[in-house]
Amino acid sequence: MEYYIDPVVFIVGKTGGENRAVRNLLDLFAEGATIPFIARYRKEKTGNMDEVRIGEIKTLYTQFQELEKRKNAVLDTIREQEKLTPGLEKQIRECQDIRILEDLYLPFKPKKQTRAAKAKAKGLEPLAALLMRQANGDIAVKAARFVKGEIQDTEEALQGARDIIAEWVNESEAARNRVRCLVEREAVITAKVVKGKEQEGEKYTDYFNFQESLKRCPSHRILAIRRGEAEGILKVSLSIDEENALENLERIFIKGDNESARQVWLAMKDGYKRLLFPSIEAEYMTLSKQKADSEAIRVFAENLRQLLLASPLGNKRVLAIDPGFRTGCKVVCLDETGKLVHNENIYPHPPRNEYKQAAAKVTNMVATYDIQAIAIGNGTAGRETEKFIQTLRFDRKVQVFVVSESGASVYSASKIAREEFPEYDVTVRGAVSIGRRLMDPLAELVKIDPKSIGVGQYQHDVDQGGLKEALDRVVESCVNKVGVNVNTASKYLLTYISGLGPALAENVVAYIQENGALKSREELKKVKRMGAKAFEQSAGFLRIEGAGNPLDNSAVHPESYYIVEKMARDLGVGVHELIGNETLCGRIEPQRYVDEKTGLLTLKDIVAELRKPGRDPRTMAKVFSFAEGISKIEDLQVGMVIPGIVTNITGFGAFVDVGVNQHGLVYISEIADHYVTDPAAELVLNQQVMVKVVQVEPGRKRIGLSIRQAQSKD
Repeated sequence: MEYYIDPVVFIVGKTGGENRAVRNLLDLFAEGATIPFIARYRKEKTGNMDEVRIGEIKTLYTQFQELEKRKNAVLDTIREQEKLTPGLEKQIRECQDIRILEDLYLPFKPKKQTRAAKAKAKGLEPLAALLMRQANGDIAVKAARFVKGEIQDTEEALQGARDIIAEWVNESEAARNRVRCLVEREAVITAKVVKGKEQEGEKYTDYFNFQESLKRCPSHRILAIRRGEAEGILKVSLSIDEENALENLERIFIKGDNESARQVWLAMKDGYKRLLFPSIEAEYMTLSKQKADSEAIRVFAENLRQLLLASPLGNKRVLAIDPGFRTGCKVVCLDETGKLVHNENIYPHPPRNEYKQAAAKVTNMVATYDIQAIAIGNGTAGRETEKFIQTLRFDRKVQVFVVSESGASVYSASKIAREEFPEYDVTVRGAVSIGRRLMDPLAELVKIDPKSIGVGQYQHDVDQGGLKEALDRVVESCVNKVGVNVNTASKYLLTYISGLGPALAENVVAYIQENGALKSREELKKVKRMGAKAFEQSAGFLRIEGAGNPLDNSAVHPESYYIVEKMARDLGVGVHELIGNETLCGRIEPQRYVDEKTGLLTLKDIVAELRKPGRDPRTMAKVFSFAEGISKIEDLQVGMVIPGIVTNITGFGAFVDVGVNQHGLVYISEIADHYVTDPAAELVLNQQVMVKVVQVEPGRKRIGLSIRQAQSKD
């Protein structure tokens, strides 16, 4: 598609970036390069942009393409009407804002049968133009000339002319921009309860009579209000000072002080109230929702990133428990690779209370399957099961972890789970997911729809396309940041590797099943449909343990192997001796190896990788214990200081699990002694914190917590 403006100029104007870097980035996109690949292996071309920056530019480029496409549609429509002037065409071609483009298009946009259209059909447009000149003279005399056909009298003629002028006011770019400025500066968003919906909408009580400056209203509040509106509980509107708005419009449209000017003023007021303000109100309601969506998606994406990069236990033999009362606890044993080797039920809790039998079974499984760690789901009966396990004595040291169950039930009933465990029911699959989540959160969580993981707010209210794109991008980023062992990875994990996707991931797994473990990255080229581009994009993120070339188990890209070989030769050693040798790596002078293909930034990355090849950027999992004697909300008392785990971070605070099956809320003002603008800057998911209980409402299932007060020395 031909562009009317340079996309680089458009993007740089929005971001303030460097022209050359942005142009290089767009070229890389055109070549099929992925964000993780560009961020890791093309730093020189982009000026060392990180993934977030690259993602922002990619989004802007998409917006630019949509704008250019819309320009074509607008130009075609106006041409068909034979109303396209050279000046208007120039304005449209050079436009860089979709709102301004739509303003330019508005007078030509096909409309329903409006009051103005009916008046024009009656031949009243010349009268409207006459009034707009605001010349002196008797308006009745001017209007009398138009009293014919369907027009019964002068008042009807004047009314029709005013309807036409009202539409001109609404279509005026200057008027629309003036009202936009007022809305941006002073608009107030108002929510009121719909009469008769008070009881049904009890959860929206805070918004039954609500007012706040639109520009200060936080995203979570906007989303809550809009949800209440969607459910028919709230009526939501924007307002500005009408008198001030009309005074601003007068400066544009009123030129004199006579009868014609009075008619124009009446038309202007009508146009503002009936057409212009409702249009701008709808525009800003949409914009505020989009802004709120973006913020909610940003928070969700950051939470997901932290969850995916949570500390793994690693390749340990795990006993995993999906707790329950009536149906018992489902217990599974997994080997070091996550393979299911045993499963059975135990009933240590009411109503069956088979404590001794359950204890015997668990201790026997720990001994028989050489279990090194126990993972307990944090759902119903989670605390009781944790307490039960901690009473047992094993023949070895066994670490006990409480693991989030969020999404496990979704996984257990999914197509993926059925493919992995066709012979087992959902309870077994759910327990396996809990155990695997402890071993490697990333590898397990990629199988679950991110929206089901429980780290977002209003995820069903935000733009679903934007949410999916953002979350998919986060998953892709995390998988590639960590890298995967290609010989043990599932096809679901491989799907997110740069350059692969579902079809190639499946082909890789099929190749390994048919031919045995890959011995080198080079062998990847034998995989069905693994072309040069796919290999280029994926190879650096795929690890091959035990490969003949140790670089195949590192983040060094095959395109740079020749550089490492040269470094090794210059030091008088082999690559095997160089890799992982801190002393030898310290003697490398990266600047000596700069060439036309590889710059200093990439070379520094290579040396860093040689020092610690294939290092997992994640920290190792730590054991955590809730406070003794607290397992339900009724056990909590105001003033208690107890340990907790951060489970969700929002714009207004953070949710913390204190072990009572109901997460408590730490408001943003209770996070730290200093002023906090973004909770995510202070806390991370799965962070272990001490909290003070400041509110307990068992009936409403509300727990208020404070990190700030827990840290206080008073």
